[in-house]
Amino acid sequence: MKNESGARIRYVSAITVLLLGAFWLSAQNAAVTDIPVTRIALFSSGVGYFEHTSVIDGSVSATLPFNVSAVNDVLKSLVISDPSSTSPSVTYPSEDTLLKTLKSLKIDLSGNPGIAQILDSLRGAEMQVFTPKAIVGRIIGVEQRPGAENQPLSAFVSLSTKEGIKVIGLNEIDSFTFTDKKIADDLNRALDLIASSKDAQTRKLQVNLNGKGSRSVTLGYVIASPVWKVSYRLDLAGGKPFLQGWAIIDNTGDMDWNGVELSLVTGRPVSFIQNLYPPLNLTRPVLPLSIAGIAEAQTFDSGYGRMDAEESLSDYAPAPSPSMRASAGSMAKEKNLSEMKQDFSTLTGGVLETTRTSAAGDQFAFTVKKPVTLARQQSAMIPLVESEVKARKISVFSMEKGMTGKSEHPLLCAELTNSTGMKLPAGPITVFDGGTYAGDALIEFYPENEKRIIAFGEDLSVNGSVSGNTSKETASVVMTKGVMTITRQYTYTKTYTFRNASSQERTMVIEHPILSNSQLILPVKYDEKTDTLYRFSLLLAANAEASLDIKERSPVQERVILSQQKLDTILYYSSSKDIPAKVKAVLEKAVEFKRKADTASAALVLLETKKTDKINEQSRIRQNLQAAGNDTQQGKDYLKKLTVSDNEIDALSAQIDTARKAVQDAQGSYDAYLSTLTLE
Repeated sequence: MKNESGARIRYVSAITVLLLGAFWLSAQNAAVTDIPVTRIALFSSGVGYFEHTSVIDGSVSATLPFNVSAVNDVLKSLVISDPSSTSPSVTYPSEDTLLKTLKSLKIDLSGNPGIAQILDSLRGAEMQVFTPKAIVGRIIGVEQRPGAENQPLSAFVSLSTKEGIKVIGLNEIDSFTFTDKKIADDLNRALDLIASSKDAQTRKLQVNLNGKGSRSVTLGYVIASPVWKVSYRLDLAGGKPFLQGWAIIDNTGDMDWNGVELSLVTGRPVSFIQNLYPPLNLTRPVLPLSIAGIAEAQTFDSGYGRMDAEESLSDYAPAPSPSMRASAGSMAKEKNLSEMKQDFSTLTGGVLETTRTSAAGDQFAFTVKKPVTLARQQSAMIPLVESEVKARKISVFSMEKGMTGKSEHPLLCAELTNSTGMKLPAGPITVFDGGTYAGDALIEFYPENEKRIIAFGEDLSVNGSVSGNTSKETASVVMTKGVMTITRQYTYTKTYTFRNASSQERTMVIEHPILSNSQLILPVKYDEKTDTLYRFSLLLAANAEASLDIKERSPVQERVILSQQKLDTILYYSSSKDIPAKVKAVLEKAVEFKRKADTASAALVLLETKKTDKINEQSRIRQNLQAAGNDTQQGKDYLKKLTVSDNEIDALSAQIDTARKAVQDAQGSYDAYLSTLTLE
């Protein structure tokens, strides 16, 4: 893509620019200029896009100051657009540049050392001391000696001179210099570094643009910025309600905003920080040196067998590991910066002349039409929207808002329609009514033409209460092969009652929770419906009462399998007033079959019980017989009883067989009857 002059524009990501020697040399010869910020887009996600634009001539070097916390974001997002530069570069001090540089100089000023520490660290260096007499010598060291009583230690420097070793108190020295020019130069350089780093939280990035001729250049980057906020004012007085919105912005950066184009964007883009600023060093393993050394004595076991001719030693060698292949980096496509981001200058659709609005991808942008000027570390409020809106005052009584149903005051609300022609961000609304403050409200993100209810107080002039009852009726009874399905309709009634003690009428809005699996019976229509509630309107006259009945109907089914029920249960349904006459008739006949089956089962149980008693008695007789013996008179009596018992058990067994057959016949007749029962 080409700009108006036809020159190719190159985009260079800051993290791909390497600090090469050629870049450094050209930067030293480049003119220093300032590229001011001209366009800013603040996002509700906590970041800001900053764009600097200027016309430059020839090779230029521009410095951009940033807080140290913003450097990672700049290195991740910086984009440079220069039509003629073939080798732009970005240089900046490393995170630990100052400390490392100071430590690398001949005179170490890191750690804020005193004169005694500095001189002691320069042992062996030659210096000239004026006391005021000039003395030249090499520093042997600095020692602390006790002073007079209750006095602190004093520092003394020892010098090796032509006249011998001289010890001089530092408090006796008027001045001193180093005869070694390198030490003097490093001292000046260290002082320059310290002076240039007064603000330890600021880092300066130098952008070097090497080119020829006059051209327009652009620098853009994304850094963390305070979230822009919005607040609204809603005036309900008069026939035409009025909405005014203000955006609150903060310039917490290190640069002034002078006549910048400002856009405010709402949305939730993905944004993160990556630690690109500090130098990254990887830990490598330490391996032993490959030195031949001394060979150890070895012993070998005796071998046996021999290798086949087809085998070879290579068959037993381990397979080589696959080599790693470096993936080739793809070339970034060249693209014009003005096409990489939204051109806010063409946005339209705002209501207030100070802003324009437009969709920015999946986000929404407000662009201030007039340039904005805001000094660093300052905040400001700027108009966002100003428009007449559709609104009406209502009082809302809502069971979903925690109202218990006892006498309570409804909420003072406004039913507000967004007729501003723009999507509005979430924020607080200060409501005015009758020329005075009425309360505060909140709105979430507010699309165009959507209707919302906002609450800003309690309507103390109105009391509301709710009462309810539940009724049921049988809708149908269906019999299908002995399975009776009873469908009942439950009707839930809520009565909302309101009393207005004000001299003005009220428009009441009742929010009624929707019952699951229910049908609205009364009123036949509702004003609005959400996923969880209905909304109904009720006009409440001045100094009057009014009520609203809301009925919902819900079907409930009961399934009765007659073959699994006891006789009492069937008798209950056969005598219930909720059961139709034709169903009662078949149930009464089912009762007869069930009673016969139960009677036969009871007779069978009685016989089985008698047989069990006889068997237990026979077991007792056998034990007594064994104790008395067969040859005794008592034993003979037990033998007679045992014979009688055997006969009785045989008779009971025959009766049980007959009774069991009777139970099977009675139960079969009952089941056969039930299987034929089908009534619609």
